[in-house]
Amino acid sequence: MTKILLLSDTHSYIDDRILEYASGADEVWHAGDIGDLKVTDQLKALKPLRAVYGNIDDAEARAEFPEHNRFMCEGVDVWITHIGGNPGRYNQRVREEIYRNPPKLFICGHSHILKVMPDKKTGLLHMNPGAIGKHGFHKVRTMLRFEIDGEKIQNLEVIEMKR
Repeated sequence: MTKILLLSDTHSYIDDRILEYASGADEVWHAGDIGDLKVTDQLKALKPLRAVYGNIDDAEARAEFPEHNRFMCEGVDVWITHIGGNPGRYNQRVREEIYRNPPKLFICGHSHILKVMPDKKTGLLHMNPGAIGKHGFHKVRTMLRFEIDGEKIQNLEVIEMKR
């Protein structure tokens, strides 16, 4: 079993509460718009990190992290990208691949809107953890915590923090 902390849209912001949640995970996944790489450096100092760059990220972040990160976590095919859309409204950059070869778990950020929803057409589970940073229109900062056990995605929890 692998405990995951999923976050996105830090926009250069990290605090002790986020790091405390990261300490309790086996891996931390970041769905882009990192901002300052001090954010990912602090996360990497605690736990293994899988991340992608987002549209606000500079050349340094783009050199360190890919635009798309597709990998296996236990028995689950995972695809993380920053701008991906959601079921029925996938971004054109990912749409063809999603329908041709869907992952089991598709993760993106960008919208600052927390969403977890199945795609009945492809069978994948879509997750967007919202935004944990303080930059943006969101009123509540959010991230997700869940477990992957073999081929099962389970014990999903929404973590909310005040702005």
